[in-house]
Amino acid sequence: MPLTTPVAGEGKRTAAARGGRMDFRGRKYERGSNWSDPEVTELLQLWADKSVQLELESCLRNQHVFNRIAEVLRDKGIHRTGDQCREKIKKMKLEYRKMKDCNRGARGGRTWKFYEAMDRVLNSRSSTAYNPMMEKVVAQPGLPGDFGESYHPHCTPPSVPFGHSQHPPELMEIKCEQDPNPEPPPPPMAYQPTSPKDQQTEHSFLERASPLSRVEVPIETSISPSGFSEPHLASSSSQLPSEGHQPDFSTAHRLRRRWKGVRLREPVDELLLKVLTSQRAMEERFLHLEELRVQRDLELEERRVQLEQRRLELEREHEFRMFSIFAQMLSILKQGFCLVPGPAAPVPWDPRGARTPQGPEQTSQGFSGLSNPGTKHPQGSAFLSSRGNDIKFRHAVTQEGKSAYLADPYDEDKNPTGIINFGISENKLCFDLLSGRLNQSDMHNIEPPLLQYSDWRGHKFLREEMARFLTCYCKAPTPLKPENVMVFNGCISVFSALATVLCDPGEALMIPTPFYDGISNSTYLYGNVQLVFAHLDSKITETNTRPFQLTVEKLEMTLQEARSEGVRVKGLILINPHNPLGDIYSQGELLEYLEFAKRHKLHIILDELYMLSVFDESVTFHSVLSMDRLPDPQRTHVIWGTSKDFGISGIRFGALYTENKDVSSAVAKLSFLHGISGIIQYKMAQLLRDHDWINQVYLPTNHFRLKAAHTYITDELKTLGIPFLNRNSGLYIWIDLRRYLHSGTFEEELSLCRRFLGNKVLLTCGKGFQCLEPGWFRLVFSDKIHRLQLGMQRIRQVLEQQAQELQQKLSVPRQLLEQEGQADSTEESVFVPRQQGPMSGTKMKDLIGLLHQQIHSSAWLQKGSLEQLTQEQLGALDVLNELVSKQ
Repeated sequence: MPLTTPVAGEGKRTAAARGGRMDFRGRKYERGSNWSDPEVTELLQLWADKSVQLELESCLRNQHVFNRIAEVLRDKGIHRTGDQCREKIKKMKLEYRKMKDCNRGARGGRTWKFYEAMDRVLNSRSSTAYNPMMEKVVAQPGLPGDFGESYHPHCTPPSVPFGHSQHPPELMEIKCEQDPNPEPPPPPMAYQPTSPKDQQTEHSFLERASPLSRVEVPIETSISPSGFSEPHLASSSSQLPSEGHQPDFSTAHRLRRRWKGVRLREPVDELLLKVLTSQRAMEERFLHLEELRVQRDLELEERRVQLEQRRLELEREHEFRMFSIFAQMLSILKQGFCLVPGPAAPVPWDPRGARTPQGPEQTSQGFSGLSNPGTKHPQGSAFLSSRGNDIKFRHAVTQEGKSAYLADPYDEDKNPTGIINFGISENKLCFDLLSGRLNQSDMHNIEPPLLQYSDWRGHKFLREEMARFLTCYCKAPTPLKPENVMVFNGCISVFSALATVLCDPGEALMIPTPFYDGISNSTYLYGNVQLVFAHLDSKITETNTRPFQLTVEKLEMTLQEARSEGVRVKGLILINPHNPLGDIYSQGELLEYLEFAKRHKLHIILDELYMLSVFDESVTFHSVLSMDRLPDPQRTHVIWGTSKDFGISGIRFGALYTENKDVSSAVAKLSFLHGISGIIQYKMAQLLRDHDWINQVYLPTNHFRLKAAHTYITDELKTLGIPFLNRNSGLYIWIDLRRYLHSGTFEEELSLCRRFLGNKVLLTCGKGFQCLEPGWFRLVFSDKIHRLQLGMQRIRQVLEQQAQELQQKLSVPRQLLEQEGQADSTEESVFVPRQQGPMSGTKMKDLIGLLHQQIHSSAWLQKGSLEQLTQEQLGALDVLNELVSKQ
């Protein structure tokens, strides 16, 4: 009789069997439904598979196997349940045994088409049969072919046609059939080590295994070929009835599993050995990297200490030099020397902290300045008109340096002695990211519309992407409209078109200084439009909370002065973030500027070319398009391009957004002269629509690299004692080199700029940005670190030579010091030379100029008193007392 194991839920399944089962379509199938020959053939092919047979033989509960067979059949269009498959196989096995008995009893004559297939499977399968003598299941270890030796209990054989079941099989009734011709079972096989050496090898392997390999698996747990463990196998066997003294099922199962594990031990040992070796190598590598990190931290700390010591030394030398100059001036005043006005008189000092330029470089009084286009040139060409000659002889201050750089650019391999570019604002930090993105397959597309004339405002698909891009990154409260977008071959072309359609020849646009000087050419060359300068200065006052701060009061003053001179101002140009200052206007400041423009009916042009180059999280950029309400939207125009934020200045691409239909219509006519090729428009559209790449790859990397380069340059500037504006935006830093100028004029500034260029480093001087104060320079830092290091080394050499020459001009002759008799062995002694007669006006002018520079670039007067100075500078008080006593 078959052995029956009662399981939970038997009554429920029996009731379901009586009422029929429901398939996945809700159709009812009865157990034992009729099978067609093709369906039986498909069932036999799956059931006869070696991996399926192996799993059926290795576990007592096999309903989950038939459920997966039914799933595969269902995929082939045969709708059967697992119960139906199981019942069909049982019936075919019963039919096979009947046919086999008939053949043995010489009662031939009956045939069955599936006999041979069943015979191949049942005769080749391993023996896992029910022993009627013991009424127990006896497992024999034989496996067909070489499958058993290559099988790993945690991996599915490649021939299994379906995946493992993700749920444990439901409890079901297990019936084991009796073999009509039972054979005596072979003796159970038990594994014993063949020699003491095998026992020692096994023990040593277990000792060196990793914690992961020491996980104990209960020997009562059976692992099926599909990777599922059967923790209930031993417990089920313990519930079987026992008659007499018989071998226990769990013992036989454990011996069989141990025998099978011996065949798999050698590859498992090798695998674990490789894992442990890799783990040790990784740990050693990690320790090596940690040692390198600690060593690097120590080197950085040592470098920081050296820089701090050098800074303190420079500060001390600076204070000593300033006090020496002060002592010399006291000595001159003691003798009653007076300055006589005349040609030799010193250049007057501007109260804002810089000399007021005299002569040809003197601009209009106050804050306003007016460009002077249309100058006649007596040596002009006869082939050119007056306008052509004017354009020919128009020369920008920055043109000399740019031409020299283009003729001799630095290259670490081809031209290591070339000019380092710290003057042209280009982002060279993310070429690897951009080249990879622009070379992807979606960028390469050529269609007939891209090779033909299109709307001069730009293809519709590009203007739509541009509107979505500005809406996203300008944080516009409502979606921007594509019909308000026009594209040009660069932002300078946008300035040129706007100036031409907004102003008549001779009229002007107002702009704060310093500013990017390329705007001057763009507004003048086509439209003959002048610029009115609203000069800003570096002095800190009650109204100016930061250097070069733009206020509405300065705009009002400049506008009134321009109108009083008969100049008609039609608009205001603002750069945000600012170039070259790096300032970022707050929403409140923007609103004040917009209200000012509305009061005077001025167009306002916002250049937001660097809006994505703000690399400090503590600084927030506010676009004018992010405002909920613009004071005068019909006179507000926004410009943006990819040259700076994406570092692709060679791809000439700029965009204008304006809601004024008349302005857009007039500008569109000039777009005929500034169009972009269709292929470039397609690439730009693909780039701007890829917000995932921009947000997750490009912008984080670009900001990180910009911040690292900015940190390096600012540390070097601090070491050199050079003041600068720290704004954490843009690609540049506005630095103050006024203390390296002898008399504080723009001629000296240009001379210093040429000296930098002669030492193979390009900087842009303040005169190129129409700065009111000589001595300011723009330094572009968006380059690789090795170029920054070499460039700063060359700058340091120039400044050291400049400082030595300046000190020699103002130094006191050595013989005078010896005659004074007050020399000291220390380098910090204060020397007051004996005056042999009145000094020249030039000498006095030099002393005053140097003293002003020293005071301006040092916080000595704020942080120290006379008493503190005399404590640090021994002998200084005696010198001052002696000067007072001689009066």
